[in-house]
Amino acid sequence: MTDPKIIVALDFPDQRQALEFSRKTTPEQCRLKVGKELFTSAGPALVEALVDRGYDVFLDLKFHDIPSTVNKAVCAAAKLGVWMLNVHAMGGTAMLQAAREGLEVVARRPYLIAVTVLTSLSADDLHALGVTMPLQQLVDRLARQSIDCGLDGVVCSAREAPALRTSLGAAALLVTPGIRPEWAAANDQQRIVTPQQALSDGASYLVIGRPITQHEDPAKALGLITAAIS
Repeated sequence: MTDPKIIVALDFPDQRQALEFSRKTTPEQCRLKVGKELFTSAGPALVEALVDRGYDVFLDLKFHDIPSTVNKAVCAAAKLGVWMLNVHAMGGTAMLQAAREGLEVVARRPYLIAVTVLTSLSADDLHALGVTMPLQQLVDRLARQSIDCGLDGVVCSAREAPALRTSLGAAALLVTPGIRPEWAAANDQQRIVTPQQALSDGASYLVIGRPITQHEDPAKALGLITAAIS
């Protein structure tokens, strides 16, 4: 059984483009991430269509609400057959525990991970929001809290992966966005590393969007990155 490390972020505004991309790759090459824009546009039907095609789908909706609402939302998402879904660690322990409990009634339990600090945020951004704790310390606290609440891992910057791998242990999943090959533009990501470095630093899976989806030949871009990390 293959375990592709690349999760392609389907940064498309509608279902047509997302399904067209899914025909250019295979489930053996990559997993697929459906985020807020695409899910809002296409809805659960798209997720089910991708699952029917054999893809492992990471539903990236970052649930963050009162515990009972998140519990029900996580359960509904899991019933779509997704491989992974996420919540915001900032929701607190009661919400994290409610999210985990929402999966206990699902026959095929997906991975549940938590977002610590968005990779678009820098230390200066956090300070402007009134957060005085050092970035790495904040990430570590939120990650530890998530694991203690029974989640499978966290979304984090690959730059934070070495410390988190040491702190959380080998079993924790570390899913890292902000990944850019040497030949790709950084765009709006602040804390970025290459695919090779991310895996070397302890990442479990790499979320890569625009370097693949906006490439003139997406399949070629995916192949280049896969070859580099193999």
